[in-house]
Amino acid sequence: MTDASPEGAVSDGSPRWERAADYFTAWRGGDSRAIDDLVRLMTPVLWHIVRAYRLERALAEDVVQSTWLALVRGADSITDSRAVFSWLTVTARREAWRVGKTNARADATTDEHLEQLLPPQESTEAQVEASDESSRLWAAVQTLAERCQRLLRVVAFDERPDYAKIAADLDMPIGSIGPTRKRCLAKLRTALASAGLGRTDGGDHERS
Repeated sequence: MTDASPEGAVSDGSPRWERAADYFTAWRGGDSRAIDDLVRLMTPVLWHIVRAYRLERALAEDVVQSTWLALVRGADSITDSRAVFSWLTVTARREAWRVGKTNARADATTDEHLEQLLPPQESTEAQVEASDESSRLWAAVQTLAERCQRLLRVVAFDERPDYAKIAADLDMPIGSIGPTRKRCLAKLRTALASAGLGRTDGGDHERS
């Protein structure tokens, strides 16, 4: 799957976690604009991870916002900027699981002081669907079986997916995660080819 920005432009080829680390370092160093870049880079990632937990859109929006608020609150605890990608995805996954279990909004979204520290932004849904390519890509995902949709939303952007945690969260045998992911990606490539998008050369490689 193409690593594209929220605006639909293909990245410079550097891994997403590296770009996230660079933005986080710049923000911690006093560049207030760098948090805008980090939000634009990571919000679509967080959105699709959260939606894998079957939350309705309003709750999913709350979980993503809560994740960003948690970063503002806990930034000092992240001593290695290279960990910010995993920190954000794990935080979003845990909050989505919690909200899914309780069907309640995340308390962090009520912290008005922290909300003022975040940059103004469009809704999560608007960011993800901002480009025609992004919309068509995720429309192709939605043609897949629900099992594939949920799995791809979780692992599509994860540099080192935690299969044990994913298996527990999605109620799937851990041994089936890798093979199922490959089958789902193959089906997605076929759907993308039919829509005139993406690569059809089978270039996906299983991550360890």
